[in-house]
Amino acid sequence: MEHDEGPVHTLTEAECWDFLTANSLGRIATHVHDVVDIVPVNFYADGSSILFRTAPGSKLLELTINDNVAFEIDGYDDQMGWGVVVKGTAHALDKQSDIAAAEASPLHPWIPTLKQVYVRITPTHITGMRFERGPEPEPDPY
Repeated sequence: MEHDEGPVHTLTEAECWDFLTANSLGRIATHVHDVVDIVPVNFYADGSSILFRTAPGSKLLELTINDNVAFEIDGYDDQMGWGVVVKGTAHALDKQSDIAAAEASPLHPWIPTLKQVYVRITPTHITGMRFERGPEPEPDPY
């Protein structure tokens, strides 16, 4: 941990990757002109980038216009909650060697629709936090 602020802990980049590689559902945020979109995607994190599949449509068009994205995952259990935010660039894979490597990954669509375009998010900044769950403390009477 880089910082401990009571029940809130800032995650190191390595800890953020631990959460990313252990999960498979996140949200990608795109921004084109004055429109921000956030959509869920299932993904695969390989420890240095994030891969997801999509079909031609607004998400892919938005990434073509502005490749700067944010990607977020979060979760919780009885003892803690956590969240990781990745900022970076997203590009549809077009080299056959990159597509072949993506096809060999464990990434598969969750819904029965064709998702033939692989998109890789290359991080420029990764942050995360973990927090302990518990009751709210009593306020200081002074």
